[in-house]
Amino acid sequence: MIQKRVRILLAEVDAGETVDTLGALFPDATGGLDLTVVSTMSTLIPTVKMVDPELILFDLELSLSDPLDAVHLVHRSAPGVPLVVLADPALKQYAAQSLSEGAMDYVKGFMDVRTLGRVVRTALERNTFEGLADLFRDPLTGLYTREGLLTLGMRCQEEARRTGGTLLLICALFENLQTLREGFGPGAGDYALRDVAQLLASSCRRSDIVARLGHEQFAILAVDAVAPSAPVMRQRLERSLTVHNETRSPWGPIDLRLSVGTWSAKDGRNFSEFINAVEADLRQVGISERARTLVMHNAVRG
Repeated sequence: MIQKRVRILLAEVDAGETVDTLGALFPDATGGLDLTVVSTMSTLIPTVKMVDPELILFDLELSLSDPLDAVHLVHRSAPGVPLVVLADPALKQYAAQSLSEGAMDYVKGFMDVRTLGRVVRTALERNTFEGLADLFRDPLTGLYTREGLLTLGMRCQEEARRTGGTLLLICALFENLQTLREGFGPGAGDYALRDVAQLLASSCRRSDIVARLGHEQFAILAVDAVAPSAPVMRQRLERSLTVHNETRSPWGPIDLRLSVGTWSAKDGRNFSEFINAVEADLRQVGISERARTLVMHNAVRG
């Protein structure tokens, strides 16, 4: 059982079963539950402001005409509150898509005490650790610093080890930052760094963690990922970079070097070792590229 009194806002058409399940998770003996239930979109948004919940459970059936737009609207009304989507089997295709609209997690189909307990606990703990990690924010980009990523990443790794989950880490190096500074001035470099931060953040889910690891280096940590999603995420990021360079960059293209690594529950490395390995791959990519350039240059001279 969860030993914590918590304010939960439940938005569901027929909330009886979920109310009973939450009651089992938060019995009166442990302090009980401050639960507010609404059954329409028109009452949900005003209630968010009045209740100030620590967690929102949102049933997609409240907006059958456009479920994903509704998720986006709820997230915008309380961007700092964990949002968990409840999806009937008939709407299960929208469940995973809801993560890109601001949801932190989702539950599909029948919801037992164990399943809901896992989702609620993860959402609340993640929000607590995000509050701690917020102490480690990069002042220029607003992203987490390396310390912030380590704070959240170690917690995510613990959860993944317990549940058998997988972590996916993408490291990115802004290769031509110094060239931009020299050609357009320090201000242009700062603007470009903020552009890269926005580009990375817009290319992943809300549940993913984006950080600036160093002056020119960034990272995306995808939680509950699977190995086959690595090339998909990389391709999405590369497409976004291409669009940015063609339409939005006033000082020429931004060059990002990428390296991708995965971690599973069978992996013996701690989170710091996982980051170090992906960063080492990133440096090796650069060494290999420079070596190929030198060989081509020498061949031309010969």
